[in-house]
Amino acid sequence: MKSPSQTNAIDFDSAKLQRLGFGQQPPILERPFSLAQVRQQLGQQLQTSLEPQRILGLFFREIQRLVPLDALTYQHSASDLRLEFGHRGHHSVTYSLSHEGENLGELVFRRNQRFSDHEQSNLESLLSTLLFPMRNALLYRAATQSALRDPLTDTGNRIAMDQTLEREIEMSRRHLMPLSLLMLDIDHFKNVNDNFGHSAGDDVLKSVAASIKNQLRNVDMVFRFGGEEFLILLSNTSREAAAMVGERLRFAAQAQSYKADGNQIELTVSLGCSTLLPGESADSLLRRADSALYVAKREGRNRLAMAG
Repeated sequence: MKSPSQTNAIDFDSAKLQRLGFGQQPPILERPFSLAQVRQQLGQQLQTSLEPQRILGLFFREIQRLVPLDALTYQHSASDLRLEFGHRGHHSVTYSLSHEGENLGELVFRRNQRFSDHEQSNLESLLSTLLFPMRNALLYRAATQSALRDPLTDTGNRIAMDQTLEREIEMSRRHLMPLSLLMLDIDHFKNVNDNFGHSAGDDVLKSVAASIKNQLRNVDMVFRFGGEEFLILLSNTSREAAAMVGERLRFAAQAQSYKADGNQIELTVSLGCSTLLPGESADSLLRRADSALYVAKREGRNRLAMAG
């Protein structure tokens, strides 16, 4: 019978560190590596990277010298980070990591055999070596993400778009999967700024960005292309499927309620769509989406146009 998962909270305050036995002589183990040896090894290796995946990969590999595991899962909701190593097991033990009230994520250890009290004690001791490397990695990740985000709309900026587009084109070719782009423009946005002020315009931009994100899959990516234009990158999405997504975005933006000083703002969007051609460059893919958007606006706005 599968036993219930065990959940523990680890707060790395000095009193709890003492309770867990840090600073005391490690027990003599029958396995080739002692607790002290593994902790020393982790202390050296985990400081060599600021990449969460590498840090946790090293941690997962090294702790198995002391406690055999089938899988390790890590999740930090605040930074939208989830990593998994190995294969799932029937039994699990969960630790919520925190330091001075700062949430550092949740770790789940899994395997097919139950965890003994002694093994859990060793895991808890080894978790202390993960504290500062993961804290530094999360801070670095937050700073990096901030540099790649548009602060107003919380979408990717042009730097992030350029990096992601090149990567997605390469993956599309390698795995022979379709890739499509949607270029979305808010119709007559200048009138919003002129009639209601730039603060109202900012609110509209944020609302439209939120509307876009609410209609997409987790794997789809949104970038602020500039001004009132957004670019939506649809991985593994054909021309026909991208057209359906575009129409869904158009209807969702139009159905949104926009107000300024109690006045209702009528708003529509226009879209241009392009799908990656064999051997096509990122610049060409963008240019075709932009040309299609121009056609949509020229033909009366509030519509979707497909690139030829």
